[in-house]
Amino acid sequence: MKLRKVTAASAVVLALALSATACGGDKKDDDAGSNSSSGGGGKIKIGIKYDQPGLGLKKPDGTFAGFDVDVATYVAKQLGYEPKQIEFVETKSADRENALARGDVKFIAATYSITDERKQKVDFAGPYLLAHQDLLVKADSKIAKGDDLNGKNLCSVTGSTSAQNVQKSIAPKANLKEVSGYSECLAGLQSGAVDALTTDDSILAGFAAQEQYKGKFKLAGLKLSNENYGIGVKKGDTATLDKINKALEQMVSDGSWQKAVDANFGPANYKNEPAPKIGVIVK
Repeated sequence: MKLRKVTAASAVVLALALSATACGGDKKDDDAGSNSSSGGGGKIKIGIKYDQPGLGLKKPDGTFAGFDVDVATYVAKQLGYEPKQIEFVETKSADRENALARGDVKFIAATYSITDERKQKVDFAGPYLLAHQDLLVKADSKIAKGDDLNGKNLCSVTGSTSAQNVQKSIAPKANLKEVSGYSECLAGLQSGAVDALTTDDSILAGFAAQEQYKGKFKLAGLKLSNENYGIGVKKGDTATLDKINKALEQMVSDGSWQKAVDANFGPANYKNEPAPKIGVIVK
């Protein structure tokens, strides 16, 4: 009889311990929103740029705006997250692969061009926008083609494909300055320290459309490369990849994609390409 009482008491203790462990595990899952694939009570961390008007911009009041922000918000909604559950995390060009590998964010929508080299480290959903590398110069600049950059001071962002393209084929004799953010390049262009800023035309259009710069800068109008913007996810996360691709397809079909393009690029008279097909990369 005594043996039975001890056994019964032990069973109760074990049951309570298992219950406490289960409750603790649930709380951890809720807090780790970036590792969850559906909303519920958790949050999701999404990588974007903070300094790209028209694409990914953190405004003085702490809110975010731009085409990438709209795309990310739409995709998150399809994954089960409301806007209030989204935490936007700044991911600079040179740190995007590491941010995904570390699990800092669930996915990245940050003018992230799909390249063979990057596909070795991350998986890409999309593409969701086709942009082209171009130059932003002063309104009275005589630079009209890539060769004109040789011997000139050119600015781009560390880790961007634009900087690599210039060094490899466009203007190998250009004096290339690589900085951490496009705002630094813009300041250099305005002061005359650099002759041109190079990156995707979508990004340049966003800068040129800002009220304080209207009439001061112009796009050279060169299509120096094709930049297929994709949404980066951690290598091997096929479940999230498939869900994002379906969300992007729906965004195009229900008209939300074009609405976002018009809202963010319209003021700069940006001539965007039609919505790309999922999985089709324009070389």
